[in-house]
Amino acid sequence: MSRGVSVLITVTGPDRPGVSSVLFAALIRHGVELLDVEQVVIRGQLTLGALVTTDHDPEGLQEAVEQAMASIAMTVRTSIEPDGDRVRRQSTHVVVVLGQPITARAFGEVARALAAVGANIDAIRRVADYPVTGLELMVSPDPGDRQVHPHGTLRAKLVEVAASAGVDVAVERAGLARRSKRLIVFDVDSTLVQGEVIEMLAARAGPSAEAEVRAVTEAAMRGELDFTESLRRRVEVLEGLPVSVLDEVADELELTPGARTTIRTLKRLGFRCGVVSGGFTHVVRRLVDELGLDFCAANDLEVVDGRLTGRVLGEVVDRPGKATALRRFAEEYGIPLEQCVAVGDGANDIDMLSAAGLGVAFNAKPALREVADTALSHPYLDVVLFVLGITRDEVEVADAAEGVLRRVPLPSTPP
Repeated sequence: MSRGVSVLITVTGPDRPGVSSVLFAALIRHGVELLDVEQVVIRGQLTLGALVTTDHDPEGLQEAVEQAMASIAMTVRTSIEPDGDRVRRQSTHVVVVLGQPITARAFGEVARALAAVGANIDAIRRVADYPVTGLELMVSPDPGDRQVHPHGTLRAKLVEVAASAGVDVAVERAGLARRSKRLIVFDVDSTLVQGEVIEMLAARAGPSAEAEVRAVTEAAMRGELDFTESLRRRVEVLEGLPVSVLDEVADELELTPGARTTIRTLKRLGFRCGVVSGGFTHVVRRLVDELGLDFCAANDLEVVDGRLTGRVLGEVVDRPGKATALRRFAEEYGIPLEQCVAVGDGANDIDMLSAAGLGVAFNAKPALREVADTALSHPYLDVVLFVLGITRDEVEVADAAEGVLRRVPLPSTPP
């Protein structure tokens, strides 16, 4: 790279064809070396920045650029400094801020938190405007901050801010690792689908059975009961029910909003998608067929003479069993665990999320939120896409090409 004087050129004004060509025609005449360029358009207003270096007459370059931009009614600012070797700082982390909406106060708190731990915001882009607003921040250590911050400080500080500001904040390492994810595993109950299947089954056995099962389920999801024992206690309540109730409940299941979009988008990108559930294979298989999933693991209910016996067959898919299933599927597809994503909501998902390269707690109980890499509190599963760096615009372009693009009206948000 040649040494000389660097000139930072910033052009602003209404977006129109030809702005870049006029600017670069002026730069070509001065034989500059291009170090960096970046452009963004927000609601029809363009901001174009170019960092160049020149070995002679920077003032002449400045004047030529100003005249060229004035000819097309664009505003330009130039800054000259003797540092031709300056290059773009490499961002080390990605911070995704999600809200409905993201208020100026909330974003200001996030920005202050980043500054407090010595992080500089290098770039910002919008990744979503539906069903939530999503902003992606590329950040790096501030070279002027001499304080050494312990590993994990950034994530811990932003988790604290997210709770007070009413937004979700996800933090990941920037670089290839973020873009290399290839397998994703979803929990089923209260994650891929709304509600708890075991409670829907227990309702067929009467109100008292349903209440008993709900109480045990909630305690297990909070981590207060061993999952295997809690499952056996809940399944006992189902003894004597006809096996047809499994199909009835499967027919009643409602997918979590955004579930179809999420699976469809990830499969377009080549992800292996599946479910690992503490629920029941008979019900889960219907989801596998409906969504075109690649794999599943769940529990098998014993049936004798067309009725449930109240017992589970074989090894239970419990908390450690979920992690074991994730490892098994990753090995089958030849995908390292670092390239796997796990999404769940309960304490029995802790081991599975911990084993995956990225663990996402979805509207989760505190026990899981505390150990997950990212905690999401919005009721839309496609928010997971934004955490992975996939934008709403990219999703909708692909959906439009297949004729499946639609936006479902969202419930109004209280002020």
